[in-house]
Amino acid sequence: MLYDNAQLVSLYSEAFQKTKNSLYKEIVYETLGFIAREMTSPANGFYSALDADSEGEEGKYYVWKKEELQLLLKDDFALFADYFNINERGLWEHENYNLLRHETDDVIAAKHNISEDQLKTRITDYKKQLLAVREKRIKPGLDNKILTSWNALMIKGYTDAFNAFDEPRFLEAAIKGMEHLLKNSLHKANELSHLIAENAPDRALGFLEDYAFTIEALLALYETTFIEDYLHKANGLMVYTIDHFEDKHSGMFYFTSDLDKALITRKMELSDNVIPASNSALAKCLFLLGHHFENETYIEKSRKMLNNVVSEIENYGAGYSNWAMLLLNFSLPFHEVVIVGKSVDEKRKDLIKHYFPNRIFAGSASESSLPLFKNRFLENETLIYMCENKTCFAPVKNIEDALRQISG
Repeated sequence: MLYDNAQLVSLYSEAFQKTKNSLYKEIVYETLGFIAREMTSPANGFYSALDADSEGEEGKYYVWKKEELQLLLKDDFALFADYFNINERGLWEHENYNLLRHETDDVIAAKHNISEDQLKTRITDYKKQLLAVREKRIKPGLDNKILTSWNALMIKGYTDAFNAFDEPRFLEAAIKGMEHLLKNSLHKANELSHLIAENAPDRALGFLEDYAFTIEALLALYETTFIEDYLHKANGLMVYTIDHFEDKHSGMFYFTSDLDKALITRKMELSDNVIPASNSALAKCLFLLGHHFENETYIEKSRKMLNNVVSEIENYGAGYSNWAMLLLNFSLPFHEVVIVGKSVDEKRKDLIKHYFPNRIFAGSASESSLPLFKNRFLENETLIYMCENKTCFAPVKNIEDALRQISG
């Protein structure tokens, strides 16, 4: 499913920023290679899913017979079998093996008397050989629907990957994906459709998840590129969402718009599932937009939504994990990182290498009307303002001093 891959890319990218574990980088690069190869449309949209089965058999496209691997890899089979568990651990069914990791690289390399670098080179070569063979198999069916909400998750995944690895093609894919989404899903005044129809007039009204995830992706792109249009588009979508989805009594948001055909009841998504609940995603967006625009109304709306479910977080944390992240943002110091000056992009790249999730980034190479930049631009200077809930330290010029200010 597209949403699985999108969220895993974001997760492993963030985990890499925290740990610098090279395995996480490998997973992100291989996952995005798969997305580009199998699930990206010629117009830069992202397809929904590949079937689990092919030729009437679940997993057939992805699993391997032992004899098949021995014939392909010859003398290298023993190393491959140790690395990917061609044994009882990796046996799936009908004598088919799934390629599973168990031992770390250092253990496998020592066992086979090679260096870890040599091991990585060989494994990369084996994967290329297997991929070439797999490409000749009958592929699983493709669900080529292009959904606004899932595309937004993938765009954010690409953006998070760029921030972790500074890989230009990841940002390019994110930007092209957002261009495609806005061109094909956004119509009228901030109204999104649920299904992105590249060559058809289908304009089914968007659901709350379409707005929440698109706003989240736009915020991620703004904080990565400092292109203010992304931020203003996110705010425009939020205004529309409040107008057409909010339950004024509870402060929560319905899944369907008040412009949709009348339903017996309008449901609300509160608990996080395989994707975050649309309400938890929107509450986080209200919090972030509130800090970008110094909009206390947004922040209080977010707080009210969180208060509605805080007891559920305590009782069933796994089902409210996205809400729990919002709770951390309210409970712990939250930072506004503001960069102004001609070297804004360079400073942002240096800062993003350091892991501190409880923050927003804002930046401008020139004067800006956004609230966070008021009276902060100086000609021929690049300054970093580290702020906590709108209270700022003295501006500094280098990354080390900036990080020192918030590290205590």
